Amino acid sequence: MTGSASGIGVVVITRDRRDSLLRTLDRLDALPERPPIAVVDNGSSDGSAGAVREAHPAVRLITAGRNLGAVGRNLGVAALTTPYVAFSDDDSWWEPGALRRAAGLFDAHPRLALIAAATRVGPDGRSDPLNDVLAASPLGNVPDLPGRPVLGFLACGAVVRREAFLGVGGFHPVLHFGGEEQLLALDLAARGWGLAHCPQVVARHDPAPAGRTGRNALVRRNELLTAWMRRPLRQALIRTGRLARDCRTDRQARVALAGAVRRLPRALAERRTVPDWLERQARALDSGDLP
Repeated sequence: MTGSASGIGVVVITRDRRDSLLRTLDRLDALPERPPIAVVDNGSSDGSAGAVREAHPAVRLITAGRNLGAVGRNLGVAALTTPYVAFSDDDSWWEPGALRRAAGLFDAHPRLALIAAATRVGPDGRSDPLNDVLAASPLGNVPDLPGRPVLGFLACGAVVRREAFLGVGGFHPVLHFGGEEQLLALDLAARGWGLAHCPQVVARHDPAPAGRTGRNALVRRNELLTAWMRRPLRQALIRTGRLARDCRTDRQARVALAGAVRRLPRALAERRTVPDWLERQARALDSGDLP
């Protein structure tokens, strides 16, 4: 059984948040699972790489040299050799025992490609609102999965089967960062892999109070690009029209639409619509109920 310390590793992506990164690595190093850790530095200019080398010499450090966004995680997964990989950002980590439980679930469920964990936020560990959304997924129960099937997740609260993740190419470079999870979820499901919400696996997230400037526009941009890359034409056009209407009164919508237009030629070059059964599931999640 690979639900042991050697069966699961952790990939951390970071950029210009040295102090937060070092705190995260301290937390990960203290886990009873003692997972191997790969840190991908997305072009930091604050000395993060040197600080990791000094404080955590056992960590596998990958310096990307530029900001690859979510694609940095792909480099980390490729660098590790464990069959399962958990993701952390530089402001998130895993509760003791969570990784061992995740590895055990993967061992017991061969079709499982991704675990969407329960995420606890801040020093008081309050439940992330996404937990309730995942738990209420309308996709129903599937006998060969250990939790509610989902087509979405939070990257810093996810664990993947390395074979499945690399098999679909990981996170897509067109999206860079911000809501990059949906495209990966669709690509995994289209290959027949299962994704499940498993609340017994718990991640901790302690983001800066101010949040990240411009994230809303990035998420909306990537929702639209994902529709153009994987959803039927009608769905892509509907989403484009909605975002265009929002542009009249919403500056973030204008930023999102402009960003999507710039990336659209590359997105269309890699357009591959999902199977009909998967599109029906995606529409069920769009509407909140089965069609």
